[in-house]
Amino acid sequence: MKILVATEKPFAAVAIDGIRKVCDEAGYELCLLEKYTERKQLLDAVADVDALIVRSDIVDNEVFDAAKQLKIVVRAGAGYDNIDLAAATAHNVVVENTPGQNSNAVAELVFGMLVMAVRNMYNGTSGTEIKDKTLGIHAFGQVGRNVARIAKGFGMEVSALDPYCPDEVIVEAGVKPVHSVEDLYKNNKFVSLHIPATAETRGSVGYELITKLPKGGVLINTARKEVIDEPGLAKALEERPDLKYVADIKPDSAEELKAKFGERVFFTPKKMGAQTAEANINAGIAAARQCVAYLRDGIDRFKVNK
Repeated sequence: MKILVATEKPFAAVAIDGIRKVCDEAGYELCLLEKYTERKQLLDAVADVDALIVRSDIVDNEVFDAAKQLKIVVRAGAGYDNIDLAAATAHNVVVENTPGQNSNAVAELVFGMLVMAVRNMYNGTSGTEIKDKTLGIHAFGQVGRNVARIAKGFGMEVSALDPYCPDEVIVEAGVKPVHSVEDLYKNNKFVSLHIPATAETRGSVGYELITKLPKGGVLINTARKEVIDEPGLAKALEERPDLKYVADIKPDSAEELKAKFGERVFFTPKKMGAQTAEANINAGIAAARQCVAYLRDGIDRFKVNK
Protein backbone atom coordinates (compact mmCIF):
# COMPACT_ATOMS: atom_id res chain seq x y z
CA MET A 1 0.00 0.00 0.00
CA LYS A 2 1.20 3.49 -0.83
CA ILE A 3 0.33 6.64 1.17
CA LEU A 4 1.01 10.05 -0.37
CA VAL A 5 1.40 13.26 1.63
CA ALA A 6 0.74 16.09 -0.83
CA THR A 7 1.09 19.54 0.70
CA GLU A 8 1.74 22.93 -0.86
CA LYS A 9 2.36 24.09 2.71
CA PRO A 10 4.47 21.26 4.16
CA PHE A 11 4.14 19.64 7.55
CA ALA A 12 6.92 20.28 10.05
CA ALA A 13 9.81 17.84 9.75
CA VAL A 14 8.94 16.24 13.09
CA ALA A 15 5.39 15.63 11.83
CA ILE A 16 6.73 13.89 8.72
CA ASP A 17 8.93 11.76 10.97
CA GLY A 18 5.83 10.73 12.92
CA ILE A 19 3.87 10.00 9.74
CA ARG A 20 6.74 7.93 8.38
CA LYS A 21 6.89 5.91 11.59
CA VAL A 22 3.16 5.11 11.37
CA CYS A 23 3.57 4.00 7.74
CA ASP A 24 6.71 1.95 8.45
CA GLU A 25 5.06 0.14 11.33
CA ALA A 26 2.14 -0.78 9.06
CA GLY A 27 4.49 -1.89 6.27
CA TYR A 28 3.20 0.81 3.93
CA GLU A 29 5.21 3.02 1.59
CA LEU A 30 5.24 6.75 2.25
CA CYS A 31 5.58 9.22 -0.64
CA LEU A 32 6.02 12.97 -0.28
CA LEU A 33 5.01 15.81 -2.58
CA GLU A 34 5.87 19.04 -0.76
CA LYS A 35 5.81 22.67 -1.91
CA TYR A 36 4.57 21.66 -5.35
CA THR A 37 3.96 24.56 -7.72
CA GLU A 38 1.99 23.01 -10.58
CA ARG A 39 -1.28 21.12 -10.66
CA LYS A 40 0.26 18.47 -12.91
CA GLN A 41 2.70 17.50 -10.16
CA LEU A 42 -0.20 16.53 -7.92
CA LEU A 43 -2.04 14.69 -10.71
CA ASP A 44 1.06 12.69 -11.55
CA ALA A 45 1.80 11.89 -7.91
CA VAL A 46 -1.65 10.46 -7.13
CA ALA A 47 -1.67 8.05 -10.08
CA ASP A 48 -0.74 4.92 -8.12
CA VAL A 49 -1.44 5.74 -4.45
CA ASP A 50 -3.94 4.07 -2.14
CA ALA A 51 -4.26 6.92 0.36
CA LEU A 52 -3.79 10.68 0.23
CA ILE A 53 -3.09 13.08 3.09
CA VAL A 54 -3.56 16.82 2.41
CA ARG A 55 -3.85 20.07 4.29
CA SER A 56 -5.56 22.92 2.41
CA ASP A 57 -4.78 21.42 -0.99
CA ILE A 58 -7.66 21.21 -3.48
CA VAL A 59 -8.82 17.65 -4.14
CA ASP A 60 -11.45 17.74 -6.86
CA ASN A 61 -12.87 15.54 -9.60
CA GLU A 62 -9.72 15.94 -11.69
CA VAL A 63 -7.62 14.53 -8.86
CA PHE A 64 -9.99 11.61 -8.32
CA ASP A 65 -9.95 10.84 -12.05
CA ALA A 66 -6.15 10.71 -11.97
CA ALA A 67 -5.98 8.58 -8.81
CA LYS A 68 -7.15 5.21 -10.12
CA GLN A 69 -6.18 3.26 -6.97
CA LEU A 70 -7.17 5.86 -4.39
CA LYS A 71 -9.29 4.54 -1.52
CA ILE A 72 -9.11 7.28 1.12
CA VAL A 73 -8.29 10.99 1.44
CA VAL A 74 -7.63 12.46 4.87
CA ARG A 75 -7.65 16.20 5.42
CA ALA A 76 -5.23 16.93 8.26
CA GLY A 77 -7.48 19.36 10.11
CA ALA A 78 -11.12 19.87 10.94
CA GLY A 79 -12.38 21.70 7.84
CA TYR A 80 -12.68 19.79 4.58
CA ASP A 81 -14.31 22.20 2.12
CA ASN A 82 -11.19 21.93 -0.06
CA ILE A 83 -12.26 18.38 -0.96
CA ASP A 84 -15.08 17.65 -3.41
CA LEU A 85 -17.13 15.18 -1.40
CA ALA A 86 -19.56 14.36 -4.20
CA ALA A 87 -16.69 13.55 -6.56
CA ALA A 88 -15.07 11.40 -3.87
CA THR A 89 -18.26 9.43 -3.35
CA ALA A 90 -18.69 9.00 -7.11
CA HIS A 91 -15.19 7.50 -7.24
CA ASN A 92 -15.82 5.27 -4.19
CA VAL A 93 -13.23 7.15 -2.14
CA VAL A 94 -13.67 7.72 1.60
CA VAL A 95 -12.95 11.24 2.86
CA GLU A 96 -12.03 11.86 6.47
CA ASN A 97 -10.90 14.82 8.57
CA THR A 98 -8.98 14.82 11.85
CA PRO A 99 -11.36 16.55 14.28
CA GLY A 100 -9.93 17.83 17.53
CA GLN A 101 -6.27 17.75 16.57
CA ASN A 102 -6.10 21.50 15.88
CA SER A 103 -8.81 22.58 18.29
CA ASN A 104 -6.69 23.92 21.13
CA ALA A 105 -4.48 25.87 18.73
CA VAL A 106 -7.50 27.55 17.16
CA ALA A 107 -9.10 28.23 20.55
CA GLU A 108 -5.95 29.91 21.85
CA LEU A 109 -5.85 32.13 18.77
CA VAL A 110 -9.44 33.23 19.50
CA PHE A 111 -8.27 34.75 22.75
CA GLY A 112 -5.08 36.14 21.28
CA MET A 113 -7.18 38.15 18.82
CA LEU A 114 -9.91 38.99 21.32
CA VAL A 115 -7.52 40.44 23.90
CA MET A 116 -5.79 42.39 21.15
CA ALA A 117 -9.14 43.78 19.99
CA VAL A 118 -10.35 44.90 23.41
CA ARG A 119 -6.94 46.48 24.11
CA ASN A 120 -7.33 48.55 20.93
CA MET A 121 -4.63 46.66 19.05
CA TYR A 122 -2.12 47.76 21.71
CA ASN A 123 -2.09 51.27 20.28
CA GLY A 124 -1.39 52.92 23.62
CA THR A 125 -4.98 53.85 24.46
CA SER A 126 -7.04 52.47 27.33
CA GLY A 127 -8.95 49.28 26.55
CA THR A 128 -11.18 46.91 28.50
CA GLU A 129 -10.85 43.55 30.23
CA ILE A 130 -12.66 40.35 29.28
CA LYS A 131 -13.20 39.07 32.83
CA ASP A 132 -16.92 39.00 33.71
CA LYS A 133 -17.85 39.76 30.10
CA THR A 134 -20.23 37.58 28.08
CA LEU A 135 -18.96 35.27 25.33
CA GLY A 136 -21.22 33.47 22.87
CA ILE A 137 -19.88 30.45 21.03
CA HIS A 138 -21.49 29.88 17.63
CA ALA A 139 -21.17 26.08 17.24
CA PHE A 140 -20.02 23.85 20.09
CA GLY A 141 -17.74 21.34 18.41
CA GLN A 142 -14.18 20.53 19.43
CA VAL A 143 -12.92 24.07 18.92
CA GLY A 144 -15.94 25.62 20.61
CA ARG A 145 -15.48 23.40 23.64
CA ASN A 146 -11.85 24.44 23.96
CA VAL A 147 -12.89 28.08 23.64
CA ALA A 148 -15.34 27.53 26.50
CA ARG A 149 -12.64 25.91 28.65
CA ILE A 150 -10.27 28.84 28.16
CA ALA A 151 -13.04 31.42 28.61
CA LYS A 152 -13.94 29.94 32.00
CA GLY A 153 -10.31 30.45 33.02
CA PHE A 154 -10.64 34.12 32.09
CA GLY A 155 -13.72 34.36 34.31
CA MET A 156 -16.15 34.98 31.46
CA GLU A 157 -19.85 34.16 31.29
CA VAL A 158 -20.19 31.68 28.43
CA SER A 159 -23.15 30.55 26.34
CA ALA A 160 -23.31 28.47 23.16
CA LEU A 161 -25.60 27.76 20.25
CA ASP A 162 -25.42 24.42 18.47
CA PRO A 163 -28.61 22.69 17.24
CA TYR A 164 -26.60 19.50 16.67
CA CYS A 165 -25.22 19.33 20.21
CA PRO A 166 -27.44 18.18 23.11
CA ASP A 167 -28.05 20.76 25.83
CA GLU A 168 -26.67 18.33 28.41
CA VAL A 169 -23.26 18.36 26.74
CA ILE A 170 -23.18 22.15 26.78
CA VAL A 171 -24.33 22.32 30.39
CA GLU A 172 -21.74 19.74 31.47
CA ALA A 173 -19.07 22.11 30.15
CA GLY A 174 -20.35 24.85 32.44
CA VAL A 175 -21.90 26.71 29.50
CA LYS A 176 -25.44 28.04 29.04
CA PRO A 177 -27.29 26.61 26.01
CA VAL A 178 -28.89 29.13 23.64
CA HIS A 179 -31.55 28.14 21.14
CA SER A 180 -31.73 31.03 18.70
CA VAL A 181 -28.96 32.72 16.78
CA GLU A 182 -30.54 36.12 17.44
CA ASP A 183 -30.35 35.55 21.21
CA LEU A 184 -26.72 34.44 20.94
CA TYR A 185 -25.69 37.72 19.33
CA LYS A 186 -28.04 39.97 21.30
CA ASN A 187 -26.96 38.69 24.71
CA ASN A 188 -23.19 38.38 24.28
CA LYS A 189 -20.64 41.18 24.05
CA PHE A 190 -18.28 38.86 22.19
CA VAL A 191 -19.19 36.10 19.73
CA SER A 192 -16.75 33.47 18.48
CA LEU A 193 -17.64 31.81 15.16
CA HIS A 194 -17.01 28.09 14.64
CA ILE A 195 -19.62 27.09 12.06
CA PRO A 196 -18.54 25.26 8.87
CA ALA A 197 -19.07 26.72 5.40
CA THR A 198 -22.13 24.89 4.06
CA ALA A 199 -25.00 25.80 1.76
CA GLU A 200 -26.97 26.72 4.88
CA THR A 201 -24.28 28.85 6.57
CA ARG A 202 -22.59 30.70 3.70
CA GLY A 203 -23.27 34.41 4.09
CA SER A 204 -25.43 33.75 7.14
CA VAL A 205 -23.61 36.16 9.46
CA GLY A 206 -24.27 39.67 8.26
CA TYR A 207 -25.82 43.01 9.10
CA GLU A 208 -28.87 41.77 11.00
CA LEU A 209 -26.90 39.53 13.36
CA ILE A 210 -23.79 41.67 13.79
CA THR A 211 -25.79 44.76 14.74
CA LYS A 212 -27.51 42.78 17.49
CA LEU A 213 -24.20 42.68 19.41
CA PRO A 214 -24.19 44.88 22.53
CA LYS A 215 -22.18 48.12 22.66
CA GLY A 216 -18.46 47.42 22.26
CA GLY A 217 -19.13 44.04 20.67
CA VAL A 218 -16.43 42.00 18.97
CA LEU A 219 -17.02 39.25 16.41
CA ILE A 220 -14.17 36.72 16.19
CA ASN A 221 -14.02 34.45 13.15
CA THR A 222 -11.67 31.46 13.10
CA ALA A 223 -14.10 29.41 11.00
CA ARG A 224 -14.43 30.26 7.30
CA LYS A 225 -14.60 33.57 5.46
CA GLU A 226 -17.58 32.30 3.44
CA VAL A 227 -19.92 32.36 6.45
CA ILE A 228 -19.65 36.16 6.56
CA ASP A 229 -21.86 38.39 4.41
CA GLU A 230 -19.12 40.94 3.71
CA PRO A 231 -21.36 43.80 2.49
CA GLY A 232 -23.49 43.26 5.60
CA LEU A 233 -20.38 43.30 7.80
CA ALA A 234 -19.23 46.57 6.23
CA LYS A 235 -22.67 48.14 6.71
CA ALA A 236 -22.76 47.04 10.37
CA LEU A 237 -19.30 48.49 11.06
CA GLU A 238 -20.30 51.71 9.30
CA GLU A 239 -23.44 52.19 11.38
CA ARG A 240 -21.93 50.94 14.64
CA PRO A 241 -18.53 52.59 15.31
CA ASP A 242 -18.32 50.63 18.57
CA LEU A 243 -18.10 47.22 16.86
CA LYS A 244 -14.96 45.30 15.86
CA TYR A 245 -14.26 42.29 13.65
CA VAL A 246 -11.16 40.09 13.94
CA ALA A 247 -10.45 36.98 11.89
CA ASP A 248 -7.76 34.53 10.91
CA ILE A 249 -9.29 34.35 7.45
CA LYS A 250 -8.71 37.39 5.26
CA PRO A 251 -12.03 38.47 3.68
CA ASP A 252 -12.30 39.14 -0.03
CA SER A 253 -12.86 42.81 0.80
CA ALA A 254 -9.98 42.99 3.31
CA GLU A 255 -8.28 46.04 1.78
CA GLU A 256 -11.50 48.04 1.65
CA LEU A 257 -12.46 47.10 5.21
CA LYS A 258 -8.99 47.97 6.51
CA ALA A 259 -8.94 51.28 4.68
CA LYS A 260 -12.36 52.25 5.99
CA PHE A 261 -12.30 50.90 9.54
CA GLY A 262 -8.61 50.81 10.45
CA GLU A 263 -7.88 49.21 13.82
CA ARG A 264 -11.49 48.10 14.24
CA VAL A 265 -10.72 45.17 11.96
CA PHE A 266 -7.84 42.71 11.98
CA PHE A 267 -6.97 39.78 9.71
CA THR A 268 -4.01 37.43 9.89
CA PRO A 269 -1.94 37.24 6.65
CA LYS A 270 -3.13 33.65 6.11
CA LYS A 271 -5.27 31.16 8.02
CA MET A 272 -3.34 30.81 11.27
CA GLY A 273 -5.64 28.81 13.57
CA ALA A 274 -3.79 25.53 13.20
CA GLN A 275 -0.36 27.07 12.69
CA THR A 276 1.36 25.72 15.79
CA ALA A 277 4.02 23.04 15.98
CA GLU A 278 1.79 20.91 18.19
CA ALA A 279 -1.28 21.08 15.96
CA ASN A 280 0.81 20.43 12.86
CA ILE A 281 2.29 17.29 14.39
CA ASN A 282 -0.96 16.03 15.91
CA ALA A 283 -3.03 16.43 12.74
CA GLY A 284 -0.41 14.86 10.46
CA ILE A 285 0.13 11.78 12.61
CA ALA A 286 -3.62 11.38 13.20
CA ALA A 287 -4.17 11.48 9.42
CA ALA A 288 -1.58 8.75 8.89
CA ARG A 289 -3.14 6.56 11.56
CA GLN A 290 -6.57 7.00 10.01
CA CYS A 291 -5.25 6.02 6.58
CA VAL A 292 -3.72 2.85 8.02
CA ALA A 293 -6.87 2.05 10.01
CA TYR A 294 -8.98 2.24 6.87
CA LEU A 295 -6.62 0.46 4.49
CA ARG A 296 -5.85 -2.34 6.94
CA ASP A 297 -9.08 -2.74 8.90
CA GLY A 298 -11.78 -0.82 7.03
CA ILE A 299 -12.29 1.59 9.94
CA ASP A 300 -13.83 4.89 8.76
CA ARG A 301 -14.79 6.53 12.05
CA PHE A 302 -14.17 10.06 10.77
CA LYS A 303 -15.76 9.67 7.35
CA VAL A 304 -17.40 12.90 6.15
CA ASN A 305 -18.82 11.88 2.76
CA LYS A 306 -21.79 9.62 2.15
